[in-house]
Amino acid sequence: MRRHLRAAAVLALAVGLLAFFLRGADLERVAAAVGGARRDLLVAALVATGATFVVRVIRWCRLLRPLGTVRFRSAFRATMMGFAATAILPGRVGELLRPYVLARREGLSASAALATIVVERLLDVIAVLALLGVAVLTGPPGREADAGLLAAVQTGAAVAGAAAVAGLGAALLAAGNPDRVTRAVDRASALLPWRAAGALRGVASRFVDGFAVLRARRVLLVAFAWSLAHWAAVAAVLWLVTEAFGVALPVSGAVVLMGLTVVGVAVPTPAGIGGYHAAYQVGATLLYGAPPAAAVAAALVLHAMSFLPVAVLGVVYMVQEGIRPSAFRALASARPEPGRAGTSTATTPAAEGRRT
Repeated sequence: MRRHLRAAAVLALAVGLLAFFLRGADLERVAAAVGGARRDLLVAALVATGATFVVRVIRWCRLLRPLGTVRFRSAFRATMMGFAATAILPGRVGELLRPYVLARREGLSASAALATIVVERLLDVIAVLALLGVAVLTGPPGREADAGLLAAVQTGAAVAGAAAVAGLGAALLAAGNPDRVTRAVDRASALLPWRAAGALRGVASRFVDGFAVLRARRVLLVAFAWSLAHWAAVAAVLWLVTEAFGVALPVSGAVVLMGLTVVGVAVPTPAGIGGYHAAYQVGATLLYGAPPAAAVAAALVLHAMSFLPVAVLGVVYMVQEGIRPSAFRALASARPEPGRAGTSTATTPAAEGRRT
């Protein structure tokens, strides 16, 4: 019952955001804008989109290096499956699927691999905010820009930056003081039954192992450089598609729109449906004067380009791995406890798929 209510709430949120996105849109003009878009720029944007995922996989392999050598092919397949699951299901369940699949294929600790996802997300936030700060300082929107929205972007960036720095500081503290973390977990687990306490201590220990990259500063710096490259490529995709629809957009504007779409994707709908579209549209029209029809058309193409190919490829990989659609329900509601390297004390989605 709770799952059905959650699904209904997510559906209502997505429909509401799409209604906001399409409010007053002239669909004939939107279709004409899509038909008149520059094909060369759209092809270049599609190539750049593929590059963003390649860079993301390279960065993840770097972050995993303190845990062991990981094959690019395995990390790529796991990444595609994770993004496909996130595109299909609400709640970003792909962030759980990705490390589990990789751990099973490469013999790593699933908990430690999951910890690298946390580090990855912290690097993402810091990289986006670094690029956003440079963009706002070097190329602020023109006088016609909505002052309220611009102020909200700046305030949100400052708050998110503070949170990311605090999170990274906590991760650094855990990585540098694993014994202190162990003692804290021991005190907390004393309140639990012995079996649950033992599981909690094991998970915490392996999770902290995943923060080992934070002790390898050179590896961390290289991973951050790849983060900057990844988000610069994402901004390039936004610039290419926006220009393809005849909207003059400075490079700094592409970075600002990227920051807004990151917020839109954070909305808990599958593939950020509705949130992504509305965030791009609001930024393009209120900050950079894009015509409404062009903004709607560009948002639709950008979203499809960013999520559709990876979702299709990820589903193909899921089928090859034995993760069938019937396993998605368990994946959406599961809260697995990682076990030893490459295993789990709970049923993994892949194992569920093989039994169905």
